[in-house]
Amino acid sequence: MKAVFQIKALSFLLCAVLLSTAAMAQSPHKGVKGTVAGADITIRYGSPFVKGRKIWGGLEPYGKVYRAGADSATTFTTDKDITVEGKKLAKGKYAFFVIPVEKGKWTVIFNKTAEQWGAFKYDQAQDALRVMVTPKAHAMTESLTYVFSKSGFSMDWDKISIPVSIK
Repeated sequence: MKAVFQIKALSFLLCAVLLSTAAMAQSPHKGVKGTVAGADITIRYGSPFVKGRKIWGGLEPYGKVYRAGADSATTFTTDKDITVEGKKLAKGKYAFFVIPVEKGKWTVIFNKTAEQWGAFKYDQAQDALRVMVTPKAHAMTESLTYVFSKSGFSMDWDKISIPVSIK
C-alpha cells in the first residue's frame, strides 16, 4: 500500500514538473491599450524573446506572413473607424500580420479572421487592409513589444521597429 502511494505521489510530482516546464517554455501573453485619433485600441499578442537567435531573415523568414507575435495571431481591436497609413479601417477586431523583407517597405496586414492560430491558415482573401511601412533601426528589444504613440503604434523586436501611423 505504501509503495502504491509513493508511486502515485512521484507520478503527480513528475507531471507537475513537466507541466510547469512546458508553461515556462511558452512566450508570455501581453496586451496593450492606447488611444490614438480618438479611438480606443487594444493589441493582444504573445511576446517571444530573441534569445541570441537571428530573428529577421532567420527565425522569421523574409517574404512570408508573420503573425506579429507568438502562438495565436496578434489581435488588433479598434472601437472606431480609423485611418491607417492613409487608408480606412473600419472599427472591429482583426488579426495583425506583417511580411518582413530584407530591404524596403514591410507589408502590414489587418485580417478579418481575428482568432486564428499563428499564420498557418492565413487567407489573403480575408484581408481588410494592407499597407506598406518603412522599418526603422531600433535599440535592441529582447522581447517583442508593442508601443503606442500620439501618431500610432510600433512593433519593436530585435533591432527593428515597425511604425504604423493612425489618424
